[in-house]
Amino acid sequence: MTQIFPKWSNKVPLFLAGGLVVVLAGIVGFFWYFGSPYYTDVGYRPEQPIPYSHKLHAGDMGMDCRYCHTGVEVTATAGVPPTQTCMNCHNMVKTESDSIKPIIQSWNTGIPIEWVRIHKTPDFAYFDHSIHINRNIGCESCHGRIDQMETVMLSKPLSMKWCLDCHRDPTSHIRPDGNVTAMGWTPGEGQSDWATEFISTNKINPPTDCSGCHR
Repeated sequence: MTQIFPKWSNKVPLFLAGGLVVVLAGIVGFFWYFGSPYYTDVGYRPEQPIPYSHKLHAGDMGMDCRYCHTGVEVTATAGVPPTQTCMNCHNMVKTESDSIKPIIQSWNTGIPIEWVRIHKTPDFAYFDHSIHINRNIGCESCHGRIDQMETVMLSKPLSMKWCLDCHRDPTSHIRPDGNVTAMGWTPGEGQSDWATEFISTNKINPPTDCSGCHR
């Protein structure tokens, strides 16, 4: 009997199966990569022009976030504190320290310190810092335990999925008044019920559609 198909055609199913495996692996790898720290930059800890320790100031000394980041409750961005804020203390404290000299130089010359920004959202995403603070979302929810960081790092992915997880159910992140900037705060019993009532009373309805963040 004459052979209709060439012998190599017997290997076609194997090639197809192998190709399918490669495609599936590519799809899995694609989603893994865009959700991994390699893409989200979790752990990003750039060297700053001045070795400022949040652990010392916010942790050991217990300074409130709002002393330096004064606009968090009223502006769309948290803002980097001006040299004047540093000099409120360091015009008298540790003025001879090598780490303070760049601050004094900035103050004398009027040239701002060029801090390296760590927490940022894409240009195509609309984010208002004050809205979140005024809805009692704790600083720690997005910035992590700043009070334990000698050098600040990116501890949350700030990805769309990460934001949506909170927008769909913010109950675990909403805090009682007076605890928004508290580090190490833990929800008490009945947090879910209390937060649900708080959300209802204050008419909090985080957007989950595209136009909520992309305008």
